[in-house]
Amino acid sequence: MVSAVIEMSGISVSFAGSPALQQASLRLFPGEVHALMGENGAGKSTLIKALTGVYSLDEGEIRIDGDRKRMTGTADAEAAGIAVVYQDTYLCSNLTVGENVMLGHEIRGRAGINWKATHQRASEVLGELALDDLDPRQRLSSLPIAVRQLVAICRGMVTRPRVLVLDEPTSSLDDGEVARLFTVLRKLCTQGVAILFVSHFLEQVYTISDRMTVLRDGEMVGEFLTRELDRSELISTMIGKDIATLRAIGSERRSHREEPTGPAIYRAEGIGRRGVLVPTNIDIHQGEIVGFAGLRGSGRTEFARLLAGAERSDSGTVTLRGQVVTLPSPSAALAHRIAYSSENRRDDGIIEDLSIRKNILLALQAVRGWSRPLSKMEGDALVGDYMESLGIVPGDADMPAKFLSGGNQQKVLLARWLVTRPRVLILDEPTRGIDVSTKVQFQARVAQLAREGVAVVFVSSQLEEVVRLSDRIVVMKDRQKIGEVSNGPGVNVNTIVEMIAGDTEDT
Repeated sequence: MVSAVIEMSGISVSFAGSPALQQASLRLFPGEVHALMGENGAGKSTLIKALTGVYSLDEGEIRIDGDRKRMTGTADAEAAGIAVVYQDTYLCSNLTVGENVMLGHEIRGRAGINWKATHQRASEVLGELALDDLDPRQRLSSLPIAVRQLVAICRGMVTRPRVLVLDEPTSSLDDGEVARLFTVLRKLCTQGVAILFVSHFLEQVYTISDRMTVLRDGEMVGEFLTRELDRSELISTMIGKDIATLRAIGSERRSHREEPTGPAIYRAEGIGRRGVLVPTNIDIHQGEIVGFAGLRGSGRTEFARLLAGAERSDSGTVTLRGQVVTLPSPSAALAHRIAYSSENRRDDGIIEDLSIRKNILLALQAVRGWSRPLSKMEGDALVGDYMESLGIVPGDADMPAKFLSGGNQQKVLLARWLVTRPRVLILDEPTRGIDVSTKVQFQARVAQLAREGVAVVFVSSQLEEVVRLSDRIVVMKDRQKIGEVSNGPGVNVNTIVEMIAGDTEDT
C-alpha cells in the first residue's frame, strides 16, 4: 500500500483567540489529486498556510514521508518539496513572464544572473504547461488575468515539487484553459507528484480529483474517495438547504420584475474607448439589476470600468439623474454615489493589512473628506450593523482583513460600498471564488438592494447567476454590445449562449 507523502493530524490554529482550525487532518498521496472542500471560512486556506509554515500551529503535527517536520516558514516548505499557487497570484506585473516564472530561482553565473539561461529555463517550464506560445521576455502587465494565473502555476512548478498545492487555480480560466491545466496535472501525477486542489467548481473537482477531504467550521468532516461520494451527498454535507435557497432567489427576482418606467437614473450614450469597447448605449433604472453576460474578452469588464470611471472613455456622454456628468476616476464616480467593486479583489479591493473596520469605512471616509473624520461611535455603529447583516465572520472588527476567507473578504468589500449609500452599484465578478452558501447570502443581499431602489450592474462569467438575478441582460461579444434581453420565464442560459454563438450581424 502506498504511504502518504504528507500527513497532518490534530491541527489547530487560532487568530486573536478565535479558532480557525480545530483538530483538522489531511493526508496526501503521491500520484493523486486530492480536493480540499468546504465553504468559505471552513478553514481550507488556513490548513494550507499551516502546511507551508505561514501560520504557526497551536496543536498538531505534520509528517513528511513519516518523519515529523516543524514548518517555521515557507522556506522550510519549499525545502521539503512543497510548492503553493494561491488564488491571488502575487506576481510582479512590471517584470517579464520569464522573470516571474523564475523569481527566486534565477540561474546564476560568475557575473551574476545569467538572463539568457534563466529565460531559456522559463521557456521550458512554460512549454510543459502548453504555454510555449508565450514569449518569456514579454511584460506580464500586457497579459490578461487568466494567462497570469497559468504563469503563476508555472512558477510553482520550477522547483519540480513533490507536492503542488493549487488554491482556486481555475477561477480565472475558461474551459479550454482548464482542460489544458488538467492535462498538465495528470502528467504530474504520473510522475508521482501529490496535488492538493482547492476549488468551488464541483464539476472540475469530480473531473480531476481522486480523493477529497471536507472541512466544515474548521473541523474535518471526513476523507472520501471521489468516486464513492456522489454530488448530492457532497453538497448536502457542505451547504445543505442552500440549493433550494438559490432557486428561491431566482423566483423572487422574477416576481419582482417590472418593466422600468420613467427616465433612467444612469444613461450612457456612445460611451467607449478606442481598442477597448465599441461606443455603446445603456440605460439603467432605479431598482433594476442589469446583468452583463459574455465570454472572456467580450468587453463586459471593460464596459463596467467605463461606466464606473475606472477607465476613461474617449467618446460619448454620461447622464446621471438627468444631469450630464464626467467620470474621470472612481473617486469622481463615488462622489456621484456610483460605487464600483472590481473583479481584482486583491489589487483593487481589500487592503489586507488594514483591519476589517478600516476596510469597511475607507470609501465613506474618502467621500466625506479627511477633514471630516467619522466619530468612533458612528464608525462602530456602521461597521457593527453591516458585519451583522452580511454575516461577516469572525466578528472581530479589529482583525486584519488578510485573515478572512475569500468569501468574507468579498462581504467586507460589499459593506464598504453599501455604507456610502450608492444610487448605482457596479459589481464585477463579485461571487468568483466563493462557495455556494456565501453566494446565496451575497445574491440575496443584491436582490434586496434592488428592492430598496439601488440600480445594480452585475457582471459575471457564470451565466446561471446572471439569469437568476438580472431584470435585464446585456449580452457582450467582441468588445461590443450585441443585444439586450428582458428577463422572464422563457429566458435561460441557452438563450444567452445562442445569442453569443450567433453572428453579430444577425443579433
